Amino acid sequence: MKFGPVPLSQAEGAVLAHSVQLPAGRLRKGATLTAAHLGDLASAGITEVIVARLDPGDVHENDAAARLAAALVPDPEAQGLRLTKAFTGRVNLMAESAGVALIDAARLAELNLINPMITLATVPACQQMAAGGMVGTVKIISYAVPGADLDRACAVARGALRLARPVLKSATLIVTEIPGGAGEKGVPAIRDRLEALGLTLDRVIPVPHKTQTIAEALGRAEGELLLILTGSATSDPHDVAPEALRRAGGTVERFGMPVDPGNLLFLGDLSGRPVIGLPGCARSPALNGADWVLSRVACGVAVSHADIAAMGVGGLLKEIPTRPQPRHG
Repeated sequence: MKFGPVPLSQAEGAVLAHSVQLPAGRLRKGATLTAAHLGDLASAGITEVIVARLDPGDVHENDAAARLAAALVPDPEAQGLRLTKAFTGRVNLMAESAGVALIDAARLAELNLINPMITLATVPACQQMAAGGMVGTVKIISYAVPGADLDRACAVARGALRLARPVLKSATLIVTEIPGGAGEKGVPAIRDRLEALGLTLDRVIPVPHKTQTIAEALGRAEGELLLILTGSATSDPHDVAPEALRRAGGTVERFGMPVDPGNLLFLGDLSGRPVIGLPGCARSPALNGADWVLSRVACGVAVSHADIAAMGVGGLLKEIPTRPQPRHG
């Protein structure tokens, strides 16, 4: 692509780089100049314009953006994404429903190395999305890009992101009670989290903060997802709630996470149903580590020991001004 000022006699078919105000109205940048445009410019006393002229093999910005977006999302229905119409070299990739954005970060980094004029920006990997949220945006920065570079980008990017949609439908919440404790305070915030992912909170079971009563509640819980919110913070892998899960016949796969707030979460399984021991901060609607685990579990995305360990980078979410022991000294 050639870019720069040219006399009007050489501008037909080129792309206008900067908008021009004419007596009849504004001639906007990005317009492909026709003979009529050139006549209007000449009548206004303009003899030269700054344009982009495509070389053989170049692809116009809108065509390039549409092709790259189609490569990223070759099956919109299966990938849970909708593509907007290309405009000014941009196509947005929108979530069709609630879910979690699954992104092949290595391939997308490779895509963005091919040509600085060919770009894709996305939300962070495993970001929870609402219906209509923007998962990514393709932007061709210049007015055209070499077709060979675009072909390479399309090959690298093919199918590299999708939306994992919720696979669970219902949850049961067990709330343990202690004298003077929070009790069921926070249930509305937890219900809102579930509903944002398309799950219903089918039952809340209040029980004393004892291993046996929690184990019995787990045994009669019917939800596809089991949540435990304790009146007293779970502070050890063998504390009351994790031990209750084991006594009920389940397993504890991970206790603790490097996300703050949210450190005191545990994750386990009971007869094939996921169990999340919620940290106390889940009583607040503010973002915390439990949100990152809950959204993945609800969408059927495996959460391993290594996955939770990797959450530490970026896991410092928010300082709490009223916390009794602030992080800073």
